[in-house]
Amino acid sequence: MAKVKISEDNESLQRIIEKCIDCGQCLETCKSKNHLVNEDCINCGQCIMTCPMGALVPKYNYKEVLANIHDEEKITIVSISPAVRVAIGDEFGFEPGAFLESKLVGVLKTLGFDYVFDTTFGADLTIMEEATELVKRMKKNENLPMYTSCCPSWVLYMEKYHPEDLHHLSTCKSPIGMQGAVIKNYFASMKNLNPSDIVTISLAPCVSKKSEIKNDENNDYVITTSELAMMIREQEIDFKTCKEQAFDSLLGKGSGAGIIFGSSGGVMEAALRTAYFLLNHRNAPEDFFRLEKVRGNLSIKEATIDLGVQTIKVAVLYGIDNVNKMYNALKEYSFVEVMTCGVGCVGGGGQPVLPVQKLASIIDARSKSLYEHDASLDFRNSYENNDIKRLYENALEKPLSKKAGELLHQSYTDEASSIKITK
Repeated sequence: MAKVKISEDNESLQRIIEKCIDCGQCLETCKSKNHLVNEDCINCGQCIMTCPMGALVPKYNYKEVLANIHDEEKITIVSISPAVRVAIGDEFGFEPGAFLESKLVGVLKTLGFDYVFDTTFGADLTIMEEATELVKRMKKNENLPMYTSCCPSWVLYMEKYHPEDLHHLSTCKSPIGMQGAVIKNYFASMKNLNPSDIVTISLAPCVSKKSEIKNDENNDYVITTSELAMMIREQEIDFKTCKEQAFDSLLGKGSGAGIIFGSSGGVMEAALRTAYFLLNHRNAPEDFFRLEKVRGNLSIKEATIDLGVQTIKVAVLYGIDNVNKMYNALKEYSFVEVMTCGVGCVGGGGQPVLPVQKLASIIDARSKSLYEHDASLDFRNSYENNDIKRLYENALEKPLSKKAGELLHQSYTDEASSIKITK
């Protein structure tokens, strides 16, 4: 039976041939979720989540990471993405959606990482740049709608299938892209470290992030939630009894806005909070901190948002199949968030593999956990993050400055010719 073709040079996922029974489930998953021409891979990894035999897995990098941890000349710095902390518990018997941030930091310290940071810092930085970019485009009425650029599979889809519309993508790097750039530049300088001695590792729910960093000198490795579980077991660490610890300072904990990046609609909501502030010079109204119209597990959501000085139409989608259904209609909006995986990063291809019949309810529990944590925090806006403020004061000047452009933004290329035709 036909199955998804995975080339040996795929940076994101791999097939364990001896486990494959040629059932064709991977191809059915790809067709139903993506509907891509010739089933061309965009590295989303959703086929991993539905393979009944565990034959499809992330491209493993964790042994290389362990080797760097044990190299005394290397400084290993790991950053935790939001969706990981609400999913790692599925590997160790916790309730679905358990928020295990402090426990996870303690485990990573026990594994031997020199510094443990929160990728919500990078998410807050992304929002500062992206919200400023959105406001600039709105004022000039150019390159609208603006599409979010956090999901590398979505970006690759645009480069392959709609290169004529690449100007609609935000030029912002993803949170891990910004995080790595700040670590190897600003943090290294502050700590008087040689960037060449630093090894940056992103702990992510996503296999596509592995391909995202292939040409990024500031990011060395991505390991997934499921890979981390393998590391923990191989190193014989008891996750449940491990001591809870706090993130290291400077690139420590981010805002509530950064936390909700892990769920569909989270990037949209976080960006709109800051966009409102930039346009009106005051905090957004209370309802901006629970934008129900862009939350939830509906795969297509839309809303008209009052930004004070004007209203805008926004759309939130997950799954490329939904993008294909309404691609032309996206031009009717001003701001569009797209994630490839189910309910966003909480359903990423690097998350723990679960029984298919329980998958939806567990992913919903993860999403709910992130939003509940956002609501519990004292500061929920990216611009309230004091470490972000200091970064701009000491190094970047302001969002969209020349320095910020060099460090935090990216360009895109036409990849239509790279589409691999399968037979």
